[in-house]
Amino acid sequence: MNSILEQAAAVSTGTWTADPTHSSVGFAVKHMAVGSFKGGFDTFEATLDDGVLGGTAQVASIDVKDEQLNGHLQSPDFFDAERYPEIRIVSGPLEIGDGRVEADAELELRGVKQQVRLTGTISGPVSDPYGGERLGLDLETEIDRTVFGVSWNAELPGGGPVAGNEVRLTAELELVRQA
Repeated sequence: MNSILEQAAAVSTGTWTADPTHSSVGFAVKHMAVGSFKGGFDTFEATLDDGVLGGTAQVASIDVKDEQLNGHLQSPDFFDAERYPEIRIVSGPLEIGDGRVEADAELELRGVKQQVRLTGTISGPVSDPYGGERLGLDLETEIDRTVFGVSWNAELPGGGPVAGNEVRLTAELELVRQA
């Protein structure tokens, strides 16, 4: 069986869950109009169940390189962790071909639900040394954060925003087949 058929068969049957030690969920946004500011969520879950991906990230687990900024990102100016503790996503069936994967999905952030298109790569399945099977899934999508009510910004002295509105969301998942 070739790898495309193996991948399609693996994704379309059974349940796979993310190994949190070997997976990550993050975001990147243009900062000061020149740099790419990146962060992630330390607490998240992802499950691929019969070809449909679902996941949540706990907003309180946001992690950037500045503790004060972690707090500000959890405030109502940004993610509003107290009122909206989770970010959720549920995909439609994954479309697989030549190691690439795509899917339409519904993203919920700050209580707002929007359709997004996930794109990325898939690798495996492979047998691991512990008697299990693993599948790699790297996905991304781009959103306009203001559509979700994440609209805080400041103006640069020369004009333009401190933070861009376009945000790239990423999930790098190592999934383990469940018995």
